[in-house]
Amino acid sequence: MARAAVRNERIIKFIMLLCSMVSVLTTVGIIVVLLVDTLKFFAEVSVFDFLTDKQWTPLFEDQHFGILSLLSGTLLTTFIAIVLAIPVGLSIAVYLNEYASKKFTSIVKPVLEVLAAVPTVVYGFFALQFVTPLLQKLIPSLAGFNALSPGIVMGIMIIPYITSLSEDALRAVPKSLREASYGLGANKFQTAFGVMVPAASSGIVVSIILAISRALGETMIVAIAAGQQPNLTFNPLKSVETITTYIVQVSMGDVPQDSLEYRTIFAAGMTLFVFTFLLNNISFWIQRKYQQRYE
Repeated sequence: MARAAVRNERIIKFIMLLCSMVSVLTTVGIIVVLLVDTLKFFAEVSVFDFLTDKQWTPLFEDQHFGILSLLSGTLLTTFIAIVLAIPVGLSIAVYLNEYASKKFTSIVKPVLEVLAAVPTVVYGFFALQFVTPLLQKLIPSLAGFNALSPGIVMGIMIIPYITSLSEDALRAVPKSLREASYGLGANKFQTAFGVMVPAASSGIVVSIILAISRALGETMIVAIAAGQQPNLTFNPLKSVETITTYIVQVSMGDVPQDSLEYRTIFAAGMTLFVFTFLLNNISFWIQRKYQQRYE
């Protein structure tokens, strides 16, 4: 009987080990797939030109492979989204945790999280058909395809990520800190932003970095509303192309596989992977740093 229990426990541990290795093996597989074709790409294109050239025209006769054009579009739309999402998402989280009743929070929080379940293609058409015409009434010089409209809609899309995770982080703060703040004469606003937010800062920062990673990898919103013009610009009123948009453009086009033009999507994908990888590691480092501070 004891031997059977030990054997069953070993089987369960082995199954759990296999499950835990799925994510590791998947990540390794992604890196290998990207790396193989990326190395083939850089065997024909200089890394220096890739990182410094200001033009991205691999599908034209006069070929240029400067990733800066795609990178600027990606960072611009992401920056607009974060500027909108951080104050709004954090304010909602503080309100739900510090001011709203439990009944109100139980209703509003699931409704907010529904925004994360809306298909991104719907957000894309919402940006193109509603937000852009509305902004053009306020900004007549705004192009039909621009960075501002998809950036705003991406910000709306990632608000639930910041709100939900930040509210959970605030809720995990010991009640004794809140009570001590009230005991020293602080009001709700001072307690919320002077005590609770700093105490939950590790979780809040992680939620923000997760939201940034989500915005960096967004495809359909920018593909529909931002246009497909790889301009090296940080002007939100102009059309831009992001890394993910270019990958979709080439993947669904007539570009022959195993050609230099086709390998550009792997080099672009590796660039995006490196950015998200760095963000995730920064998030992990910040979380550990703040956990050590408050232990």
